[in-house]
Amino acid sequence: MSAAVGSPTPRTVVAGSGPSFARVVRAEWTKLLGLRSTHVVVVATVGLVGFLTHLSATASAGDPGFVPTRGLADVLPLAFLGVLVLGVLVGTGEHSTGTFRSTFVAVPRRVPVLLAQAVVTAAVALWTGVLSVAAAVLGILPAAASRETTPDLAAAGVPALLLGSVVFLVGAGLLGLAIGALLRRPVPALVAAVVLLLVAPVVLSFAAEAGNDPAAVYDPENPPAATAAVNTVESFTPVGAGAALTNPGGGGLDGAPDLGAGGSALVLAAWVAVPLTVAAFRLRRRDLV
Repeated sequence: MSAAVGSPTPRTVVAGSGPSFARVVRAEWTKLLGLRSTHVVVVATVGLVGFLTHLSATASAGDPGFVPTRGLADVLPLAFLGVLVLGVLVGTGEHSTGTFRSTFVAVPRRVPVLLAQAVVTAAVALWTGVLSVAAAVLGILPAAASRETTPDLAAAGVPALLLGSVVFLVGAGLLGLAIGALLRRPVPALVAAVVLLLVAPVVLSFAAEAGNDPAAVYDPENPPAATAAVNTVESFTPVGAGAALTNPGGGGLDGAPDLGAGGSALVLAAWVAVPLTVAAFRLRRRDLV
């Protein structure tokens, strides 16, 4: 029997089909900007960086050897906390609310959704990093003016510090996304992120101090073997890589290899790539619950 005139032609659904990647990115961008938490995190991060940099520069303005740009290295590395939390929220958001079901009906291959989330998270983290750097520079201006000096943003190490801070923020945001996408629940993901980026560095720092002999004269060029081993491990952590990026020319930790800015960026990229790859494989191969 022939179909009635004017009736819609049946459409064949092809397995694995879905919208283009550009459309998925636009959808994730709309969702991310539609969240109040996104704006709160960005504004709070930028505002705190500017305020804390101002306090740090003001407190040290009375020092005889005051250099305004030194305050930038004291505060800018702390900005990673905001984008880390934002990344975790992006990675866990749809799983915690259950909206992933409708999302993956529209995008059956699933992995493009995760990649799109990585793109939009990196974009927001990049924007946050640029604004944080601008806020930090503005924060040191009053202290510099009180000493009738102008911050030299082209001085040795300063451009690398500013660029490294932005790179670290982007990496921290993507690492938060990777952890969130892997664990899928906000609380476990936040706990894992805090342990990895806050607790572990403190533990390693104490371990490095414990390796020193209080009665011996400490030689930075030839530290104890235990201290060198702990410092080497710390250099390959996300925070260790971030410290190298935000302290260009620092020479690395005592007894640890000096990875430089490029090597540290690769370490940070590996910390992002590994959990993100595992999350993508799990997302593609396993049922969602």
